Formats: sequence, structure tokens, C-alpha cells
Amino acid sequence: QVQLVESGGGLVQPGGSLRLSCAASGFTFSSYAMGWYRQAPGKQRELVAAITSGSSTNYADSVKGRFTISRDNAKKMVYLQMNSLSPEDTAVYYCNAVWGWSNYWGQGTQVTVSS
Repeated sequence: QVQLVESGGGLVQPGGSLRLSCAASGFTFSSYAMGWYRQAPGKQRELVAAITSGSSTNYADSVKGRFTISRDNAKKMVYLQMNSLSPEDTAVYYCNAVWGWSNYWGQGTQVTVSS
């Protein structure tokens, strides 16, 4: 069955870094566009970063220059390197896979930025 398993979240101080990972299985990973979304308490889920099957990327304005999305098709992994974190980045981060009508989500990983 399809699985997206996020890891790497945690508590970090402002200005710090975290690297999120998403392990995919159960589908043809290389064909899918992959994305990272986040949802803060009381807010809607929003796109943070996405990477196409051809490795083109796009980012939310709020994270440009600080976050980097990447993928490893051989390992069926997608990553989100997050630098210069601020309290506004606190949220549950979700991994997403899309291809045609197929749309899969992970269970999320909590990122808390606090001193």
C-alpha cells in the first residue's frame, strides 16, 4: 500500500536548522511530483515547497532562500532542508505526492521553533 512517512521534526531554536525526510513506498515515486505542506494551529494547510518529477522546484515566498527541497528517486526519498528557522515556521509538516488524480499524504511531523 501507499505510504509516506515523515521524519526529522522536533524543537529547534530560532535561527536554527532542521532537515525533514519523507520515505515513500507503494507507488512509482519517480513519476510523482512531491511537496511539503505545513499547517499551523488555527490556520489552513499551505504549500511550502514542491519538486516535480523532473526536479523543477517552487517555494512559498515566506521560505524562499531559507528552505530547499530535494529528491532522491533511487531511495524514494524527498527532503526539506530548513535554515534560519523562525517561530512563524512552527507547524505540522506534511509530505505530499501527486500524479494525475492520485494524491497521497503522510501523517505529518511537528516542527516547533522556540527559544
